[in-house]
Amino acid sequence: MAEFIKINPADNVAVAISDAAAGEGCRIGAEYIVPAVMIPAGHKMALCDLKEGEDIIKYGFPIGHLLTDVQRGGLIDHNVLKTNLEGILDYSYEPAPRPELPEVTGPSFFRGYRRSDGRAGVRNELWIIPTVGCVNGVAQNICRKFEKELNDYPSVEKVIAFPHNYGCSQLGDDHMNTKKILADMVHHPNAAGVLVVALGCENNQLDAFRELVGEVDCTRVKFMESQKVEGDEVEYGLGLLREIAEAARHDARVEIPVSELKVGLKCGGSDGFSGITANPLLGRFSDWLVAKGGTTVLTEVPEMFGAETILMSRCQDADVFSKTVDLINGFKEYFMKNGQPVYENPSPGNKAGGISTLEEKSLGCTQKSGSSIVRDVLMYGDRLSTSGLNLLSAPGNDLVASTALAAAGCQIVLFTTGRGTPFGTFVPTAKISTNSHLASAKPMWIDFNAGGIAEGRAADEVDRNFVEFVTEVASGRQVCNEKSGYSEIAIFKSGVTL
Repeated sequence: MAEFIKINPADNVAVAISDAAAGEGCRIGAEYIVPAVMIPAGHKMALCDLKEGEDIIKYGFPIGHLLTDVQRGGLIDHNVLKTNLEGILDYSYEPAPRPELPEVTGPSFFRGYRRSDGRAGVRNELWIIPTVGCVNGVAQNICRKFEKELNDYPSVEKVIAFPHNYGCSQLGDDHMNTKKILADMVHHPNAAGVLVVALGCENNQLDAFRELVGEVDCTRVKFMESQKVEGDEVEYGLGLLREIAEAARHDARVEIPVSELKVGLKCGGSDGFSGITANPLLGRFSDWLVAKGGTTVLTEVPEMFGAETILMSRCQDADVFSKTVDLINGFKEYFMKNGQPVYENPSPGNKAGGISTLEEKSLGCTQKSGSSIVRDVLMYGDRLSTSGLNLLSAPGNDLVASTALAAAGCQIVLFTTGRGTPFGTFVPTAKISTNSHLASAKPMWIDFNAGGIAEGRAADEVDRNFVEFVTEVASGRQVCNEKSGYSEIAIFKSGVTL
């Protein structure tokens, strides 16, 4: 017998747990329904006869309206469903009842690195950051040469260069975005030390960049302008990196309260199970960490469209509500300014996995934030200053959004996926699969499988295991992107390139 799940009592659709053949009966609560057509896993089946124009309800909310009649047992996908989304809207602050915090059990500490300014890191790496793409090769050569010397510095876990395309021929917001993200990286507590490599003639001039960076520990952060180096700039940079590594020689992990963890919440390659298994798992983890005094960050603003009022109702006060309205409408204006509809989503992979409209994707996506109060809203490139749940302005693009989360100060990014992806940003980027098939097929990508929840595994047990997993990652356990050496950055660009 086919298996389906009805997520909310108000829903008029159910989601297939496994492929359901036409004519293969299934029981959903007290109802017995026979699929009229084949319903792929993750896709939606009508629970009653539905008329053209009628809203489809999933998660207890409308996810769009029908373009044609669909009979009981019929397939509802992107071919028959259209978004209800509009452009810029007016909102009113209607705070929801404050949720009860979950019982605070589980680990209270992780083993991380205490920096001289008091912040906590979960890695002890050396980073080489180019100010401009012209010196990407210099940064990568320094990195390759120093890798051969890593054994001389046992406290240094890894050396990584972060090439990118920007730092010159940019104007306005694009230029400032590049500078802010790179400056955020210089200050990140996962870095034992940073070597900044400049060229000399770029827009991102080193003196101005140093001023933006501000005060640093000069034994841990060093700057090099290649055009001013007499002779081989790679050897000169290698010497600076050795000095930084020497300053980090005695770094060691110590016990740090989990309240000092800052964790980014991201999804990509989502499917019909994302809002049933992995995203709610992250939501419960977020509530747990917030209850412990820690911090989580939700981004992907376009994937809040259609679920934004849920987040707005959880804002701690009218000021945070106003920032959230500006966050949503500001991103809609960005779409409209470029002549694009605000609902140009989901992706082909999302549709193949069972997601039909942006509202459906957003209602699943925002579950990563749990039920906690929204304490603050950050603009792109801003760094965290408020504990608890934060919202961050960034697009849905996996690399750009994950880079923005890390730049905000998140020591770890938790990334749910139903389709799979190998990438990682400049902090550990743990992949949580929404379904067990993906976890089995791609063990070199997936770090934790949430798919068992849809197969009847107790959510409480999965939650406990997940909290332990994240604590272990914070204490040094490598995730798949780190094992594969996949660490990248991507910077948001919206304007002219000279």
